[in-house]
Amino acid sequence: MNAIIISQPGAPNVLQLTERPQPTPKQNEVLIKVAAAGINRPDVAQRKGVYPPPPDAPQDIPGLEVAGTITAVGTAVTQWQTGDQVCALVSGGGYAEYCTAPEGQCLPVPGNLSMAEAASLPETFFTVWSNVFNRGQLQPGETLLVHGGSSGIGVTAIQVAAALGSKVYVTAGSDDKCQFCEQLGAAKAINYKTQNFADEMKHLTNGKGVNVILDMIGGDYTTGNLESLAEDGRLVMINTMNGKDAEVDLSVVMRKRLTITGSTLRPRNTAFKSAIAKSLQQHIWPLIESGKIKPVIHEIFAADQAAKAHELMESSTHIGKIVLQFSV
Repeated sequence: MNAIIISQPGAPNVLQLTERPQPTPKQNEVLIKVAAAGINRPDVAQRKGVYPPPPDAPQDIPGLEVAGTITAVGTAVTQWQTGDQVCALVSGGGYAEYCTAPEGQCLPVPGNLSMAEAASLPETFFTVWSNVFNRGQLQPGETLLVHGGSSGIGVTAIQVAAALGSKVYVTAGSDDKCQFCEQLGAAKAINYKTQNFADEMKHLTNGKGVNVILDMIGGDYTTGNLESLAEDGRLVMINTMNGKDAEVDLSVVMRKRLTITGSTLRPRNTAFKSAIAKSLQQHIWPLIESGKIKPVIHEIFAADQAAKAHELMESSTHIGKIVLQFSV
């Protein structure tokens, strides 16, 4: 099969198209003929050599989400059969014509979506559900602040939280991105390059703050995050793009009874990820199938243009998801 490999740690041009043996599904896995694969920030980190894959994942083929058709099933698989069209969260190996996935981490391709659209779903929807709703315990009627509102994570969080009855605020890096986020369902988008988000949140919430913050920035955002949380608020960390170190005023944490938590999804076991998939199919997939929640794709690249796709990802000029297409 054709696969995009990381030939060595480095810039986007280390992504090379080559031939690799087709993988064989284990007992509880399915083999997917990949039509499209989503691109995510962890792929970029893995390419740079700073985010190693789990030991049981392909070591030099990146890719955490795919959509395609099942061509083979393991001996213990009960949920799927050959010919089923699925999208799946995987631990690696998505940038290839064939990829294996645990059966529990697969979801049906919604009938109203293309394969490229379906490939853009798993990583961000699993991440948002796990962190905003499981760890952050966001409830209908509560408020959510999402940093990076125009990112793949951001556009997912806006739509899901709004659809489930929460008011969503976001930060984004341009007026155009802010306008897009508001059109997507955010109550207010803050341009972090021209406005102080903590000051804006204080104004927007009449000093009360928000119930949950989903943060992928870290570093010097931490003080503003704590200022922006309401009493009993929850800060959920999923990345540290501005650095892993931060100064925390513990008196604020105590006075407001704040919870600071976070997670990384990739190392979690199959049972954990399969439970998320079940929740998504029950609560979110009907909203996708009805058109209330829609994939947001910035650009689709042919598989051999993976380097250009990574360049776009690193430029942060995109809105929504970037996808590689292997077949129509």
